[in-house]
Parts: sequence; C-alpha cells; structure tokens
Amino acid sequence: MAPRLNKRQQREQEELLSLASTKPPIPDQHESSEEEPVLHAKQAGFSALFTPEDETGIGQSEEEDKVRPTKSRKAKKKKKKATSTQDEAQVDHPSSVKPSTPSSAPSKSIPAKKAKGKAKKKSDGDDLEKALAELSMKYPDLQHVAAGSSSDSRTTTLSALLSVSVPHLDAESELRKFFGSKAVSAAQSSTASPSYKGRRGVQPQTQRSQLTRPQPSWGMTKQREGLSSRQLTEDEASRKASAGPAGGGKWWTVEYSKRYKGVTKTFMQAVMTGDPEALWSVLQRMPWHADTLLQLAEVYRHREEYSQAVEYVSRALYAYERAFLGAFSFTTGVNRLDFDRAENRPFFLALHRQVIDLQRRGCPRTAFEHARLLLSLEPLTDPHGVLFHLDYLAVKTGLGDWLEEVWRVYQGMGGKGMGECMDPSALPGWAYARALVMKAKEKEKRDRGEDVEEESAEALRQAITAFPSVVPLLADKCDISLSAEVRSHKAFRIRTDPSGLTPAESIIYLLSYLYTLRSFSLWKSSARGTWLATTAQAVLSTLSSQRANAMRDRCIHMFSSSTLQYSVYRHVFVLEQTHAQAQNRNLTAFVPHEITHGRHLACDPLPPPTAVSTYDSTFFAGVEDPVAASRRPRRRTQADERLLARLIPDAATRAQIVAFFDQNPWLAAQVPGGIVQFVQMMGEMPEDALEDLMMGAAMIQQAGGGAGAQPGLADRGMMPGEMPVEEEDVNGGDEDDPGQVHDDEDEDREEEEEEYVAPMPIRVISHLLSRFWGGGAQEVPENDRDQDGVD
Repeated sequence: MAPRLNKRQQREQEELLSLASTKPPIPDQHESSEEEPVLHAKQAGFSALFTPEDETGIGQSEEEDKVRPTKSRKAKKKKKKATSTQDEAQVDHPSSVKPSTPSSAPSKSIPAKKAKGKAKKKSDGDDLEKALAELSMKYPDLQHVAAGSSSDSRTTTLSALLSVSVPHLDAESELRKFFGSKAVSAAQSSTASPSYKGRRGVQPQTQRSQLTRPQPSWGMTKQREGLSSRQLTEDEASRKASAGPAGGGKWWTVEYSKRYKGVTKTFMQAVMTGDPEALWSVLQRMPWHADTLLQLAEVYRHREEYSQAVEYVSRALYAYERAFLGAFSFTTGVNRLDFDRAENRPFFLALHRQVIDLQRRGCPRTAFEHARLLLSLEPLTDPHGVLFHLDYLAVKTGLGDWLEEVWRVYQGMGGKGMGECMDPSALPGWAYARALVMKAKEKEKRDRGEDVEEESAEALRQAITAFPSVVPLLADKCDISLSAEVRSHKAFRIRTDPSGLTPAESIIYLLSYLYTLRSFSLWKSSARGTWLATTAQAVLSTLSSQRANAMRDRCIHMFSSSTLQYSVYRHVFVLEQTHAQAQNRNLTAFVPHEITHGRHLACDPLPPPTAVSTYDSTFFAGVEDPVAASRRPRRRTQADERLLARLIPDAATRAQIVAFFDQNPWLAAQVPGGIVQFVQMMGEMPEDALEDLMMGAAMIQQAGGGAGAQPGLADRGMMPGEMPVEEEDVNGGDEDDPGQVHDDEDEDREEEEEEYVAPMPIRVISHLLSRFWGGGAQEVPENDRDQDGVD
C-alpha cells in the first residue's frame, strides 16, 4: 500500500497536473530581467516547482531557525523526514517529474537576457571609457601617474623584500634558541647595571622598543628627547628621485631641537679636547644624546668592554627610535632616511655598528634583520655598504630565496636607467653567494628524489668569469688546491695594492678581499672547495678569450660614481673602528691616500660628497652652547694670580697662556678649577697630548667655534686616554654646577697659607703656543730655563 501523502505533497501534485494541462505563457522581458538572479540558482525535484508563497514560507522558517538555535536539532530531523517522503513520492509517481514544459519558458528567455546583459555591459563600458577620456583631457597628469604605476612593480617588490620582521630584531630571542633561557638570564644578571642593583624596592617601568630592549638602568625618556622627524617636501625629495627599483618610497629626515643642537656643539668641542671626562659632562646634561653615546661606546670598545659598548649603541638607537613615532614604520619597507643630512647619519652609524656587534656575538639572523633595515633606509646609494654584509648573512641564515629575489629585481633592469644606484646583481660577493644558494637548493631537491638542473654551475661560472680575483683568495683561506695553470693565469693574480688600477677596479679587488674575509667559512667544505677548483679550471679558456664581461662592466660603471665609492670606503672605516683586526686593516690599502689621510670624525665618518649639512660653523650658526652658558668660568682671584706667577715665572708666556684660556670658553666649561687647574693639567700632559689639544683648539677657531676634525686615519676622531675608574651616574646626577665656586670659598682660599709651588717647565708649552697661536711669546732667557729644570 502506497504511503499517504501529506497536504503539501498533495498540493504539489495538483500543481503538476495543472501545469501539464495548461499551455505556459510567454514571459515578459521586463519581468524576466527582474527575476534573473532567481533563475541562476539551479534547482531540482519539487524545489523547482515551489510557488513564491512556499519559498517565502521556507525563508521565514529558516530565519526563525537562526533566531531559535535551541530547536536546530528538531528542524534537522524534520528536514530529513521530508526528504525521505519526497523520495518515496518520486518513486511512486514517476510522472510527477516528467513534464518538461515549465523549463522551456526560462530556457527561451535566457539568450535574450544574456544579450540584453551584454548590451548593458557594453553601454556601461562605453560610458566608462568616455568618462576616462574626459578626465584624461581635463587632468593630463593622471596619465603619467597611471603609466608610472604599471612600471613600479619592481619598486613594490623591493619594498616588500625590505620590510623588516620585528620579532627577528631581538637578539636575546635568538640567543635563547641556542643557549637556553637560563643561560641567557644568568649572563644578563651578571652584567646588570650596578646603579639599578642598588635601587631595591623600586619596580622598573618597562619601555617599548622594536630595535632594542630598554633596561631599567637607562631611566625614563621623554617621547622625543630633542629629536623629531618630518617627511621631506616634494622639492627636497626630488633630489633623491631615481628610475631604479629603489627610487620609490617616502623620504624623511630627523630634526634637532635648539637645545639638542647646542648640546651637539658642546659634544664637538669635547671631542676636540680628547678627554673622555668631557663626554661624561655632556651626557650629564642630556643622557640621550646619540653622538655622545656612540662616542662613549667606542671608548669602551677600545678598552675591550664590549658589553658596555653594545649597551651604549643600543641607547643611541633607542633615542632615534623615539623620534620616529608616527607614520614612520620599519615594517613597510617604503620609508627612507636622507643620508645627506647630518642629523640622520648617527642613526645609520648606530645601525651599522649594531650589525657588526651582532655578528660578533653569534646572532646572524638578528644581524640580517638589522642589515635589511639599514638597507631599506637608503637603498639608492647604500651609504654604509650593508649589501656587503647581506651576501654572507643571507646564506648563513638560510634566506637564500630572499637573496635571489633581490637579485632578480635588479637584474631585470640590466643596469639601464639606474643612475648612481647600488646594484647588488653587479657585486662580487652577491655573484658567489647566489651560486652557493642555488647549489644548496639543488642538493635539497636531490635528497627528495627530484630531477635537478645544474643551474648553480652556470651561476658559479658567471661569477668567476666576472670576478676571478675572488678565487685565489678563497683558495688560500680555505686550503683549496688549484692547478698550476689556474694559479699562473693573469686573471687569478693576487693584488695587495691598487697600483696601476683605476678607482673602480681597485674597489673590485677590495670587495674580493672583503667577501673572502667574511664568507670563507661557507666554502670550507671539501665538496664546495672541489666545485670551486673544477669550475675555475673549466673557465680558463673563456677568461683567455673574452674581452669584456657584462657583469664586470656594470660593476666598473657603478663604482665610477664618487658617491658609491664613498659607500665602500665608509664601510671599511666603520668596520675597522668597530671590529679592529689586522686583516681588516689590510683593506685600507685599497682606499685612496687622500681619503685615508683626510680630515673626518669617528662620529661622522667620511661625509658623502652630496652632503646637505655637516657639523660645521654653518650648522651651528646662532646656536648657544647650553653647557658653557650654564657653567660660568671661575672668578680669578688674587691668590690665583700669585699662584700662576709661581707656576709660570715668565710674564710673556703667562700672558699668552691666559689669553689662550680666555679665547676658548669651552676650556673653562671643562676645567672647574679655572686657569690654575688648566696650567697644572698642561704640565702633566705628555707633549703629544698637549699638541693634540692645541691643534684641536686651532681647528675649532678655524671652524668658527663650532666643530673641527682630527687629521689622519690612525685615530679618526677616537677619544685617547683611559676612562675614569669610577663612572659617573649620568641618569641621576646632581643638577648643581660643579664648576660653580662660591665667593666665600674664594675668600677662604685667599686666606689660606700659601705653600711653595715649584715653577713648571714651560719651554714646550711656550713653543707649542707660538707654533699654533703665534706672536707674543718672547725668547725664554737662560736663567728661566735653568729655573725650569729644562736643559
């Protein structure tokens, strides 16, 4: 017996019978167009024959189910039961789904609807094209913007490659992966700042930073410690425009407040004195002065106190990071910093020193991320040569894909339209690093059982034919055996100086040495050594016959620019300062003599030829020294005059020293004891230190009292001498001026019993004063010389 149908199924059956006996009407075009979205949904069975009322009821029931989730299980059971009933009805009444007449009406209207839709789309497209044409006539500049946007794919790709991964900027996280959290925490507790250890019961207030981990001993900072940032105007940014992939981005600059610039002036004067104590005085006035922090880091580095040096570099980075709060972000890869401005260069220097320190500490992944950040700030000229770090770090950290992507972005340009832009696809280190990356990928594919094309062999052949000078250096460093035929070939000749070479050619040899010193460990395996030797043997015929090489020619053309030459030389200078080793000093043999013996400072090594500003009299024009203004010189008393006369019996020399002291107010700011203490200090100084003091004062006078430079490459603005044993607390120092001596103390000093004071040997001092300041110094008589004890 057939199952009994419910009312709904009976109504559906009646509708089917009526449809079978009634001729379907021709649908109206307007109505069909309005119902077009309903027709697109494919329906089967009885659901295709539901009336609109039924569909409305179903929709309402579904909405009610959504509102009442507690009855969802019952609803599912009802749906299952209804489905089974429909299936049974289809089996018992096969004629109920047989009629095809109702489907003919929609099928006939579909082509008409499609045609109408196409016509409508075409008309819309015509209207859009007409509107765009009118806009192009009204705003012709929009056409250039659209054309430029299509050609900026390389710029967009490079920006994505230069975007920084913030989690990988933390060196402590990388150290924990290798040594464990307990070992790192123990090392940190043993080197914790003593000033914070003594402050028991004080809860440290954490400060957020992406570049560093602020320590409680640093103290709290204001949002901007005299530093702020702004975006360059269109006119200012137009000088940085370039057609290469690195030409895009937003250009920014850091600006000094008036007080910060005044403290910078005091810092430059302190550098000229050559006394590290003067730097502590500057830091007391402004604990977050980046130049002072970087200079003190170098002092600690020369004492081989690397942990303190790293801390001061981190503090300098943090000081600048506070200035970038706002739209400037490290994670986008599109923000640039103008290296031509003196206010920005300390941040570049701090980042470069951080990259070198991180490699020394065994944190290659963190060093890579900092290097990528440094490159993103100025990828056009790469002022600190960070690309010479990245060719090693990318391979060391397993980021070969990144290196290949950057290579492809620049190689697609082929050196055309690049201008004065650093091109990594034309650098010796990147050519050899790319071959290593491809070799490692091929090994991984073989291990997985995949077919491999020997692309790495061709990449190494290209690298050797373009830069053969790397091969013998790697062979000597890694004990790789080369054939006598390879050793005797002129292309594999080892050079130790740039004699007979152009500046661009000498840079190729310098970069060959640099890559070997940094990346030789990557070639130490016997398999890679054999691969290098056999490939060098295979390209001998090519080297003998080729007259030119495209990659080498691009490299020579690139380093014909003085700006890019300075990028290489600056890299060598900072490397020698931060990580001084004998092998690094050998690189300076390829730096021109006029560069190595020129005048420049450790705080601003080798300013670029295109510099907009430097620390000179123009930069400090109208700026008052806040330290010198607050430190009034000690009032000279009669007792001082009498004591000075005993120290320097010769009146002419004494007058010249007093004039020298009065003409240099920065000396009074650094010597709380006044002229007497200054004369005593001069008597205790060795002759070379005294000569440096006179020379620094002369340079300050020539620069208008603002800044100067120390000559020579040997010191390059380093602070000579030892740091004091007892360090001063620069965070919580006494604000009272130590150089201020009250009048009652002066009176007490006058009333003290005058002791015998032996005269000083003033022959050397008089000679130096006459040499640098001239005039006024009379010939020292013989009896005075005898009294001085100078033969």
